[in-house]
Amino acid sequence: MVPRVLALLPPQHPAGRAPRLLLVVAAPGEALAVSRAFGKPPPGEDWQLVQLAPRVDLIRTGVGKANAAGGTGAFLARKEHGAVLNLGVAGTYADSVGTPRLAIGSVLVASRHLLADEGVQTPDGFVPLSTVGFATGLAGDSVEADPAMLAALAATGWPQAPIATVSACSGTNAQAARIAASTGAWAEAMEGAGVALVAARLGVHYAEVRVISNTTGDREHQRWDLGAALSRLTEICSVRHDR
Repeated sequence: MVPRVLALLPPQHPAGRAPRLLLVVAAPGEALAVSRAFGKPPPGEDWQLVQLAPRVDLIRTGVGKANAAGGTGAFLARKEHGAVLNLGVAGTYADSVGTPRLAIGSVLVASRHLLADEGVQTPDGFVPLSTVGFATGLAGDSVEADPAMLAALAATGWPQAPIATVSACSGTNAQAARIAASTGAWAEAMEGAGVALVAARLGVHYAEVRVISNTTGDREHQRWDLGAALSRLTEICSVRHDR
């Protein structure tokens, strides 16, 4: 038996890095959900690394792209990991007719990591930083997904779509609609693009996998089931019995 996430580990990274997998989560609840799948205790504080298996480590970074980028970079700089997987929960956007794109408890793989609210708020609307000449990602306002990791994750059957990384979560219908329409994102979280940007710059394979915990939009109408989402997160990291 091996943990399911080990299927994502490349046998040897082209840059010669050790074939270890770094799991990155933001919040204590996410850390507990992932570590429970391995039968190990979670990190006790942010930016603390714990070993979950002989080739798998876990770091809890704290919430937000700054914490995530800093914590991920601090450990990738040691050149001990060949791949990074950002795990956690996310809020789903609605489609064009107002129906949530994904049900709570669904799993989504980021096909692109979007820096969705880095920009300038003008009287005429939001303008991304890349439009005014300051690219924040590696592709304007985003980081392209890692093809090797996407290919490995395709075997799960989980949908793949853009995930927005935001500093301000969408607590109004207008904000949720703007981000969804302008980026094509299906969901939003607060760390993925930060993790992806650091990993890409350091030449490490990376991916982002999220479990939907809530809808976005006006807060009084949002639907949440964080407990179910965290249980699903444990499930997707759990031991495979077919290997």
